Amino acid sequence: MQRPVRRSTARKLTAGAIALTAALTLSACGSGFSGSGGAGGSGGSGGSATGKLTSSKDPISVLIGSSGDAETAAVKSAAASWSKSSGTKATVQAANNLDQQLAQGFAAGKPADVFYVSTSSLAGYASNGSLLAYGDQLQDKGDFYPTLTKSFTLDGTLYCAPKDFSTLALFINKADWKAAGLTDADVPTTWAQLKSVSEKLTRDGRVGLAVSPQVERLGAFMAQAGGALTNSGQTKATVDSAANVEALDYVKGLLDDGSMKFSSDLGESWGGDAFGKNKAAMTIEGNWLTGAMSSSYPSVGYEVAKLPAGPKGAGTLQFTNCWGIAKDSPNQEAALSFVEKMVSKDQQLAFAKAFGVMPSVESAAGTWKQEYPQYAPFLDQAGDAVGLPTKSGTADVIADMDSKLGTLRSTDVKTLLEGVQKNMTAALKG
Repeated sequence: MQRPVRRSTARKLTAGAIALTAALTLSACGSGFSGSGGAGGSGGSGGSATGKLTSSKDPISVLIGSSGDAETAAVKSAAASWSKSSGTKATVQAANNLDQQLAQGFAAGKPADVFYVSTSSLAGYASNGSLLAYGDQLQDKGDFYPTLTKSFTLDGTLYCAPKDFSTLALFINKADWKAAGLTDADVPTTWAQLKSVSEKLTRDGRVGLAVSPQVERLGAFMAQAGGALTNSGQTKATVDSAANVEALDYVKGLLDDGSMKFSSDLGESWGGDAFGKNKAAMTIEGNWLTGAMSSSYPSVGYEVAKLPAGPKGAGTLQFTNCWGIAKDSPNQEAALSFVEKMVSKDQQLAFAKAFGVMPSVESAAGTWKQEYPQYAPFLDQAGDAVGLPTKSGTADVIADMDSKLGTLRSTDVKTLLEGVQKNMTAALKG
């Protein structure tokens, strides 16, 4: 698992890099804030796995975009176990640049058999015929969270199995909380309460709430207000909607009263470091921060809570990848068997223990929450989680919007959103 950071910087996370090399001329398409997955993608030339899968005695190659040594070791161990039981060798390589290495493999006619695919890369691979649509052949495809399968569905076809996922939640510094005279009863469940506790926590040289100035975080407020950057089919831009204006006006209000600051204004690249260094008593981040807290800030005591509901209810953002299979793989049968092993309940729980991910199958939820009750809020929000637009060209629009959000406090919200609306409209028209 990797954490998505600002699109203008290198990404660490599995939900990963957006741009693919020009040699493949890939386009991207997928879900908008609505969480309705890949509506609008063509998917036609990506092929279907409804026919017979290729089969050979060849070993299979697996290319992953790893978050670090723990993930790489865990996948290699799982691959070795699968190889022992299946009789087919599997080699796992952690890519230095996943998209670039995948593109090179496809261009050379020798792609990896199995590989990580982000939501923003799916439609490009599918539309140019690189990706096998094997979703209908998954034995337990109904066990995946519906919002995740939607993210990897194009024109009604499930292309690949979601490998795991992340959501955003509220991190609270326990010592700061207690020092401000707050109790468990004060954990915010509404915007009004979030504002109140942020003000009370802004003391002793630290701010109450710090958030990275990007759509990948502030988009949660938009979802809570009932907003989105596009309609569910990604055919129409909805950036300048009244709901989005309300959401960013709320954020701007927190910035204006000083109870919230952007991580960049605190000299940090993301909210996790601002929180870990105790420059902020709270932050909004994904479950990847739990690993960073253990490794970089082990002395900081914290708890995780669900994000407060907005005017239209609960809402958070999700980040996910799937296991892609190359359409040109000479051993699709073994590749599918490998994927089935990787997304099985027991294996996903093993991955969770090894490197902190949340299983993509609902059957693992109860066990996962029993083993990690302190992180249950991440999974409890799964039903309210939505994704960002991924249709071709929208990534550049979001990156441009990210570059503007840092100056939100000195910018008129409606004017900012109207500018992004024009760009998003143009992107959706191709």
